[in-house]
Amino acid sequence: MSEDTPISVTMEKDGEVAVIIVNNPPVNALSWHVRQGLEDNFGAALADDSVKAIVLRCAGATFIAGADISEFGKPPRGPDFNAVLGSIEAASKPVVAAIHGTALGGGLETALVCHYRIAVPSAKLGVPEVKLGLLPGAGGTQRLPRVVGVEAAATMTSTGDPLPAAKAKELGLVDELAGEDSLAADAIAFARAKIADGPRPTREREVFGDVGVIEQLKARNAKRWRGFEAPYANLACVEAATRLPFDEGLAFEREQFMKLMFGSQSAAQRHIFFAERQAAKIDGLPKDTALRDVKKVGVIGAGTMGGGISMNFLQKGIPVTIVEMAEDALDRGVGVIRKNYDASAAKGRFKPEQVDQMMGILTPSLSLDDLADCDLIIEAVYENMDVKKDIFGKLDKIAKPGAILASNTSYLDVDEIATATNRPGDVLGMHFFSPANVMKLLEVVRGEKTAPDALATAMAIGKKIGKVAVVAGVCDGFIGNRMLKPRQMEAMKLLLEGATPAQVDKVHVEFGMPMGPFQMSDLAGVDIGWHRDPNRIESIRDALAAEGRWGQKKQAGFYDYDDKRNPSESPRVAEIIEEFRAKAGVEKREITDQEVIERTLYPMVNEGALILSEGKAQRASDIDVVWIYGYGWPVYRGGPMFWAGLEGTDKIVAALEKHGFEIAPLLKEKAEAKSGF
Repeated sequence: MSEDTPISVTMEKDGEVAVIIVNNPPVNALSWHVRQGLEDNFGAALADDSVKAIVLRCAGATFIAGADISEFGKPPRGPDFNAVLGSIEAASKPVVAAIHGTALGGGLETALVCHYRIAVPSAKLGVPEVKLGLLPGAGGTQRLPRVVGVEAAATMTSTGDPLPAAKAKELGLVDELAGEDSLAADAIAFARAKIADGPRPTREREVFGDVGVIEQLKARNAKRWRGFEAPYANLACVEAATRLPFDEGLAFEREQFMKLMFGSQSAAQRHIFFAERQAAKIDGLPKDTALRDVKKVGVIGAGTMGGGISMNFLQKGIPVTIVEMAEDALDRGVGVIRKNYDASAAKGRFKPEQVDQMMGILTPSLSLDDLADCDLIIEAVYENMDVKKDIFGKLDKIAKPGAILASNTSYLDVDEIATATNRPGDVLGMHFFSPANVMKLLEVVRGEKTAPDALATAMAIGKKIGKVAVVAGVCDGFIGNRMLKPRQMEAMKLLLEGATPAQVDKVHVEFGMPMGPFQMSDLAGVDIGWHRDPNRIESIRDALAAEGRWGQKKQAGFYDYDDKRNPSESPRVAEIIEEFRAKAGVEKREITDQEVIERTLYPMVNEGALILSEGKAQRASDIDVVWIYGYGWPVYRGGPMFWAGLEGTDKIVAALEKHGFEIAPLLKEKAEAKSGF
C-alpha cells in the first residue's frame, strides 16, 4: 500500500477471530482504497495461523452502502472489485458479514461472498442498481438465486427495493439476527461458533426456485417498465444463473452490465440521480443561511390544489389552518381530505388512528384572520392576478412579521403579486403539481425581492414534505409550463396540417411520456383557461369547449370516451379540425412521426435554452428535474436538456431551422460546439 492511500480498512483480533473494519465515511462506499484495504487485510488474516475465523463489519452508521458512484466513467484504480470478492469467497476460514444500516448494491454483493451473514433487526439489504439503469455487476445476480432462490432474486434485482432484516432472515439471506446494540460482540460469537463448520462458498450452492416467476414478473410490471432496459437485463441474468455454470453466468452478467453501463439509459438515470441532489442547492446563497421556523401552515382555498397541499403538511405532523370563503366549499374540501386519507388507510398505508391524528391538526376556517399565527401561508385560489393581489393585500395586514407568503400560481408574475404587500421579501411562489399530495415536484419561485432566508426555508420545507424542490425565476409559466407552451402550440398546428390527435399522442407515448398533449388536455380539462364565451370561437379548443367537449369529465374532448374512460378517435373532432383547416386555407398533408418529434419536443429544448440564458433556471439539470418529476418525462432519457445532448444539439438546430423556428443563441452555441448542456 503506497503512502498516499487513505487508511479506510483496519484489522483487530479477538482471540482466534480477526475483525476487519471498513471506515470510509459517510456511507462506507467501495472506493478504490476500500477495495485495496479489503485485499490487504483479508490477505493478512488468511496468512495468520492463529486466526480461525474472520468478521467483516463497518464503522459509522452503516454497512457498505454500495459502489462509489463518483468513480463511474473514470480510469480504474486499485484492485478489481470482482477479484477482491472472489478471494474473500475462496477464503479457507469462515467469513461472517456483520450488517447494520444498509447493505446495498456492491455492499450486499460483498456480504454475499462472505460465508455467513448476521444483521441487526433495523438493517436493510438490497440491490438498487436497477434504479440507476444498471444491474449488480459483481456477481449479485448469480449469487442471490443460490441464497434466496430465483423468485426473491428476480424480484430484488428487477425492482431494486430493499428488504428489512427480518424478511432477509426468512429468505435465508441473513443467517442470524443480532442484538440492535451488540452486533460487534454477537458477530464474533457467531464466527467462533462457525469455526467447526468451516467456509461455505456461495458460488458452490445450488440455484433453487421456479424460473417461471421471471415471465410473471415481466407481465406484472409491463406498464411500469415500459421503455426501460435495466429491469429486463437483471431478469436475463437471474435466468442465466438457472442454466449456466457459475463462471459462465458471471461472464454473462459482466457482458450485460457493460452494455448498460455504457448505454444512454444508465447515463440518463445517473444524471438524474445527481441532478436531484444538485437542485437542492441555491446559487449565491451561503450554506449557513438561517432558516425561518415553520411550525404552522395556512392554506387559502380548499379545492383540489388547496386540499392536496394541506395533506402534505398534515402527513408530517405540521398543523394546517385551511380557509375558504363559503361553508359548503370548506366542508366539501375537508370531506375530500378525509375521504382520501380513509382510502389510503383501507389500503394499509395509514392506521385509522393516524388518520384521526392528521385530521385533528387540520383547522377549517371561513376567515383569513385565523391565519395570523401561521409561519407559512400558501394561497391556492383561482389563477387571476386581481384575486391574488387582493388576497396578498389582506395577508399583509393579517400575517405575523416574518411569515412567508407563498402563491401556488402556475404561471403568474410573483413580483407583481408581491407589490400588493409592504413585505416583498417574504413573498415567493410555491408551485405544487396536481394532485399535490402525490406529485413530487415543487417549483419554488424566487421573486426579485424574495429574501434569501425565505427562499432557503421554502426549499427546506419542500424537502421536509417529501418534494423535489427546484428554484425557478419569475417568467410566464416558470420552467415547466413555459416549456409546455411551445409543445402544445405546435401540436395544435400539426392538427391543421394533417396529423390527428391520436398520431401526435402515440409519438409522445412511444417516446416514453405517460400521455400525449391531447390526452393530457382531456385529462386536465379542455375548458381550463377557456374564456367561457361559446360564441367566441378562435381555435379548435374554443370549438370543443363551446360544444361541451371538456375532456374525460364530459366523456368527450379531443377523443370520445366510454363509461370506463377508454378513448376512441372522434368523428366530430375530425370535422372540427377540417372546418378550421378550410378556414385557414391549409392543405392537408402527410405528417411523419419524426416531424412530430421535431416540432413538439425540439422546441422545448429551444425554450429551455432561453430559460437558462435568462437565468430563470439555475442549471440545465434543474430543468431536467422539473420535467422528470412534474411532467413524466421518461427518466431513462434524463430530461429534455440531457436528452438534447443524446439527440445531438446540431441535429436539433438543423431541424428547428428547417421548420422556421427562431433558434435560442445558447442552443446555437451548443450546436456549433456539438455539445450537450
